[in-house]
Amino acid sequence: MSEQLNLALVQTSLVWEDPQENRRIITNKIADLATEVDLIVLPEMFTTGFTMSPEKMSPEESEKTLRWMKQESKRYGAAIVGSVANNANGIYTNRLYFVEPNGKALHYDKRHTFTLAGEDKVYKAGNKKLIVDYKGFRICPMVCYDLRFPVWARNVENYDLLLYVANWPQPRINAWDTLLKARAIENMAYCVGVNRIGTDEKGHSYNGHSAVYDCLGEEKVYSDQEEVVYTVITREHIASTREKLGFLEDRDDFSLEL
Repeated sequence: MSEQLNLALVQTSLVWEDPQENRRIITNKIADLATEVDLIVLPEMFTTGFTMSPEKMSPEESEKTLRWMKQESKRYGAAIVGSVANNANGIYTNRLYFVEPNGKALHYDKRHTFTLAGEDKVYKAGNKKLIVDYKGFRICPMVCYDLRFPVWARNVENYDLLLYVANWPQPRINAWDTLLKARAIENMAYCVGVNRIGTDEKGHSYNGHSAVYDCLGEEKVYSDQEEVVYTVITREHIASTREKLGFLEDRDDFSLEL
C-alpha cells in the first residue's frame, strides 16, 4: 500500500481516426516523462479523436491498442488509463481501459453517451461502475459526458479518486471546470480530469483545462497547453479531511435502476 500516488496527465492533440499515429505520438510523450509515475492518464478516445465511425477500427485494432497499453504499462511500471472507440465484432462501445503493470486490464463502458453528437445511436452504453484498487487507492474512472451526472458518480463506494477522461470542447469548458470541482467537493475525493487539446476534423476546438482538485475542491494542477502535467495525491489528505469533516456520513441512501 502506497501513501501517495504520482500522476502524469497527458494533455495532447489527437490525429483523427489514426490509431497507429496516435499510439506513436503518445509513446514518445510518455518516454520523456520527467519523473517516475504510478498512473498515466490519457484522454477519451485517445487513438481516434471523438469519432462517430467506430466501424473504421477493426476488432484487431482495438486488441492492438490494448496490447500497446499493457506493453507501455509494464515498461514504465505505471498503470495507464484512457478510453478508445472499441469494436467487439460490430458491437461498439466507448471503452475505458485501466491497465496495470502486471498485465491486469479492467474496463468501463461509458454510461452516458453524448446524445448531442449522436453517440447514443452508435455506441452501446455501459451500466456498471468500475472501482479499481490500485496501490492502496480506490479509483473510480469515468468518461467525459458522465461528468454532468452527479448521481452516477456519487461516492457510495468510499473511493479516493474520481477520474474523468474527455474530449470536452472549448465552448462548454466553463462547465468542465465547474463540475470537476463540484464532483471533488460533494464526494470528498480527489477529482482528476484529463482533456485533449487542438482541433478535430469536425472543426471542434479543445483547450484542455486538465486539472486535479483535492477533497476540498482546491486546485492542485491545471493546464491549457499541450503538455504532460504532474501531481501527487496522498492518503493522508483523504483521511484527515474525512476525519475532520464527516460529510460523507450524512449521505442520502439511494439505489439506481438501470
